[in-house]
Amino acid sequence: MNNTIFPCLWYDQDAGDSARFYCDVFSGTLTADTPVVLNIELFGQKLMLLNAGPQFTKNPSVSFTVFCDSEEEIIRYWERLSENGKVMMLLGSYTWSKKFGWVQDRFGVSWQLVLDGKISEQKIMPTLMFIHQNTGKAYEAMKLYTHTFPDSEIKQIQRYSDSEEIHDSEPAGNISRGHFTISGYSFLSTENSYDHQFDFNEAISVVVMTDNQEQTDRYWDALVADGGRESMCGWLKDRYGFSWQIVPKKLIELMNDQDPVKAHNVVQAMFRMRKIIIEDLEKAYYS
Repeated sequence: MNNTIFPCLWYDQDAGDSARFYCDVFSGTLTADTPVVLNIELFGQKLMLLNAGPQFTKNPSVSFTVFCDSEEEIIRYWERLSENGKVMMLLGSYTWSKKFGWVQDRFGVSWQLVLDGKISEQKIMPTLMFIHQNTGKAYEAMKLYTHTFPDSEIKQIQRYSDSEEIHDSEPAGNISRGHFTISGYSFLSTENSYDHQFDFNEAISVVVMTDNQEQTDRYWDALVADGGRESMCGWLKDRYGFSWQIVPKKLIELMNDQDPVKAHNVVQAMFRMRKIIIEDLEKAYYS
């Protein structure tokens, strides 16, 4: 599994409880445990959980679709995730799946559970809902993402007029489900015209680890172009409001140096940056 691309979930000091909960539910592994950053591995996939404060709240504009192999498996996940959570769509039979359910768990993370219908070996797929001003732009976004990153492609498009999943509220031709990959990592996308009281925010982002400055610059420039917005410490929002973290691997190497003074200098330099500049990190490290 490609673990240089992975989701990051924002928490207000309960990331540890969430990490242990998901490891228990999905038989995962806690691979890093610090006061600020926790990493877990579920089905070979990395997720980063960030204790960062109350500024952003997770919502269903980004959910995680889990492809289940048996009825026993989907019921087991549903029972655990729905406990003290919020049911978005009841677990039941639908035209697109003989068993499907959508739930927001106690930590605010949304999960879509699907029985069968597996479309790749990747068990969990981040699922982006294009709503409000982005309705009708999911295909455009998928083209941007797959053109930006190497070894990427749009794998499958299902439109509301192409299947039995036709909803009266959805314009014909809008995407009911798109499957695309960036550098081999699978995502799903969908469009919904309902006036939801939420949208993309920084509470769920995607981290992309880069090999060098040239790669960092290329991804950053492509994603902020035509209406995107730079933020701090390697964070940005693309033109659709979706958040990315473009992080050189060198930053992690220098931050984890055994010399606490050097590591501290690197972190302080990072705090002053928008796009991460490797040369400036190295200057701080050797200062």
